[in-house]
Amino acid sequence: MDLAAFLDNFRKSHSYQGQIVHIHRVPKREAVYCELSNPLPDELASALRKIGISKLYSHQVNAIENVRNGKSIVVVTGTASGKTLCYNIPVLETLLNEPTAKAFYIFPTKALAQDQLRGLRRWAELEPTLAQIMKTGTYDGDTPPTTRRKLRDEASIILTNPDMLHQGILPYHTRWNRFFADLRYIIIDEIHAYRGVFGSNVANVIRRLNRVCDFYGSKPQFICCSATIANPTELAQKLTGVSMKLIDNDGSPRGEKLFVFWNPPVIDVGAMERRSSNIEAQLLMTELIKSGIQTITFGRARIVAELMYRYVRDSLKRKKPELADKVRPYRGGYLPEERRKIEQQLFSGELLGVTSTNALELGIDIGSLDASIIVGFPGTIASTWQQAGRAGRGSEESLAVFIAYNDPIDQYLVKHPDYFFGQSPESAIIDPQNPYILANHLRCAAFELPLKQNDSLYFGTQMHAIAEAIEEEGNLKKIDGAWYYASTEFPAKDVNLRTISENTFTIVELPTAIQSKRLDDVEFTTSGIYPSSSQTPEQPRVIGEVDSISAPEILYPEAVYMHEGETYLVDELDLQGKVAYVRRAEVDYYTQAILDSSIRINNTTSESLDSFPLKKEWSKCLVYYGPAIVTWATTGFKKIKFYSLDSIGYGKVNLPPQHLETMALWIIPPKDLLDEIQTRGLKPVEGLVGIRNLAVHVLPLFAMCDKQDIGGIVDSSNTGLPTIFIYDRYPGGLGFAEKGYKTIEDLMYSCLEVINGCECEEGCPSCVGIPILRPPIHTDPDIFGASPIPNKEAAKVILENLCNS
Repeated sequence: MDLAAFLDNFRKSHSYQGQIVHIHRVPKREAVYCELSNPLPDELASALRKIGISKLYSHQVNAIENVRNGKSIVVVTGTASGKTLCYNIPVLETLLNEPTAKAFYIFPTKALAQDQLRGLRRWAELEPTLAQIMKTGTYDGDTPPTTRRKLRDEASIILTNPDMLHQGILPYHTRWNRFFADLRYIIIDEIHAYRGVFGSNVANVIRRLNRVCDFYGSKPQFICCSATIANPTELAQKLTGVSMKLIDNDGSPRGEKLFVFWNPPVIDVGAMERRSSNIEAQLLMTELIKSGIQTITFGRARIVAELMYRYVRDSLKRKKPELADKVRPYRGGYLPEERRKIEQQLFSGELLGVTSTNALELGIDIGSLDASIIVGFPGTIASTWQQAGRAGRGSEESLAVFIAYNDPIDQYLVKHPDYFFGQSPESAIIDPQNPYILANHLRCAAFELPLKQNDSLYFGTQMHAIAEAIEEEGNLKKIDGAWYYASTEFPAKDVNLRTISENTFTIVELPTAIQSKRLDDVEFTTSGIYPSSSQTPEQPRVIGEVDSISAPEILYPEAVYMHEGETYLVDELDLQGKVAYVRRAEVDYYTQAILDSSIRINNTTSESLDSFPLKKEWSKCLVYYGPAIVTWATTGFKKIKFYSLDSIGYGKVNLPPQHLETMALWIIPPKDLLDEIQTRGLKPVEGLVGIRNLAVHVLPLFAMCDKQDIGGIVDSSNTGLPTIFIYDRYPGGLGFAEKGYKTIEDLMYSCLEVINGCECEEGCPSCVGIPILRPPIHTDPDIFGASPIPNKEAAKVILENLCNS
């Protein structure tokens, strides 16, 4: 398929309204090969020849040589550059020389482990000698007990994920004594996925792993792989706790890629609103699929993946019905068997399209796709390139399309494409020393082996203070200077690596017989759910799960929950039982939560936080970083009609507030500047609200996080003056607000640049936000509060005054 011709044809169609604002050609690149100082064993060389590899790329040779020299390495090269060989070849070479050697392969998801297992088994099929020495298998939650025992006793390579390592391997290390004693390699693939909460948790799991390895006398080498990020060496060293050698001389070939920046057309005269990005993506994806171009579309949230699937499926039913079943949605929250089936259908070519969250951003082998559509800036430049890289594996031409939201950063990028293509990827931020996270893992570590004084080499200087606090809880007992685990509870089961919260909510579809009945009239039993008037049991169906912080924002009563394109109404959110009950309902709208929040500076902190808050002066402002308590609740929701952005109704929600102890950045502007703003007939607080809105969008460009990872509030109750607060949406904080504190000047300059680059007069979603009361047709303060509205002129005056001082 000539992708340039496809774009030319689209330009000539009636659907084209100038959406293509920039096309960047990523040029074709030829391969760079190198020779090893010592040739590979015959068995490996033979297997490589059978899969068509006669020469190794420069980065592969560099990696193998450094591993041979005993170094731990981190390999950072492009998508489909053959990073897998950078660890498979050294491991297999070692096994040929030392048949008793062992290796752990750690992947962020079970799907990736299964995918890599298929690749390893191919080696065994190619060479009988390799089959004899290479006994492999996945060790995860789906592995039967008998297979687990066999793997522990006989396997040379075990593929697993951090969750299983945390809950199913390290707590039972005595059963693994031979494996740990002979452990030579620990492979950690896709390390860029280990950021934020997940990365901070995994870093502590790896520290526990290192501690157990030391106990059994082994010193395994680490081989890490990553997509392109700004700080791969720093991240790998924080994750593993060992020194790393960087391998980034990518020698792989690459086909030409057309990278298109696509801006939805303006739909009103004042340029305040653009056509829905979801509609634009549906239009483009439908045309690509009709042309036989296998396409993946990424959305920033679960609802986007579901909406896109529904829109594309409905469009194909009208235009080309035989293709309607060639598209599927894919996201977290689906059951494992559903995801595996979709992956296989995509790999085999049975599917022509898939709509996904970033769940398919990682390197699962889903075949060679032709096009990637990215709906909304994913939050980081690194993620954008990773998603674009899912199309164009090999030397064939490919297409990547970034469809902008009407958000500040999205609009800034489409209007300044040189910034995107000239900018290096962001740094991945983790905080293994987060006291909430560290406390959880110290309990787990004490369960595995008594915590000794010198274990601070693994867990840092906070270990002693936190261990003493856990001792006061009664979970640890100190004997002869060491802490022993003193509870009957199994600590690992209460620690979810993916969230700081220990709780997740299960989403249960109610049976048909009771869908019109109140839950009060339903009897729950072990054999099923009985409507009161019926003696026939019907089993409920679990259709997904969500973390506890997000549940009140997604699964409040009367919310529309979407699953595989189908709509469900939430009947009840059981906060005690951690269950959301939903029922199938055909509706023509989806819902969006409305939140009310407040913040308090936390002046009573633990000893480990005594040095806070940090304080500095920037321009005329006082800037702080320190602990804070955020309180928020879902107070209402709006209904938005499918295929539009029109609000068609509102509702109240009565859920108890949630509280979050976290870390925040706050900016106190000088009073004389606020007074000057007032003399111009402007309201200072409305300018600060606009700056707050901008900062929440812009900060992810400096801290490798999603917009959903941070929050912002303008509040005067803490300081006596209107103050901008930016905070981490995780207990204890994860370093995102801290990054904003450290880069405050660049952050504020970027906010000013976004305002100056926006052509609107009063403010719009592309800069400070819409300058009208929220929501647009309802002003009931009991539901929606009386939050200040953003004002573009006031925000601009404040930023110009500060940035140019």
